[in-house]
Amino acid sequence: MSRPPITKAGSERLRAELEKLKFVDRPRIIAAIAEARAHGDLKENAEYHAAREQQSFAEGRIGQLESLLSNAEVIDVTQLNPGNRVVFGAIVDLEDEDSGTAVTYQIVGDLEADIKLRMIAVSSPIARALIGKSAGDSFEFTAPNGVKHYEIIGVRYE
Repeated sequence: MSRPPITKAGSERLRAELEKLKFVDRPRIIAAIAEARAHGDLKENAEYHAAREQQSFAEGRIGQLESLLSNAEVIDVTQLNPGNRVVFGAIVDLEDEDSGTAVTYQIVGDLEADIKLRMIAVSSPIARALIGKSAGDSFEFTAPNGVKHYEIIGVRYE
């Protein structure tokens, strides 16, 4: 089984989240459980049940992050030298050939993809269409709402 790729920056973000969960959130939740226990009758104690639910979520996320980080292959995109070709970790400036709208995406691992941050998974249809192309190339891919046509304006690695 191959190890899922993750950028160095993505790995650092996940490690920061893990540290926060372990050393900030976990102690806060444990204190909340202890305080709720002090109120007595646990059957009808909403604060206790809410704190236990938070604890369950936090512990689950800690386990998930530890597993992801131990299995992932961290790739430092600044050490890559692909020229102006699009490979994993590339930040790609695109122009929609139909509407003229410009958009920028970074191709990242599935573990760190977040469309709100314009970070798309390497396994996504648009990323698969981009891989191997160079600045100046046009390409098309099938999106959920139809075929899209883009031109690659620029490729960079940060």
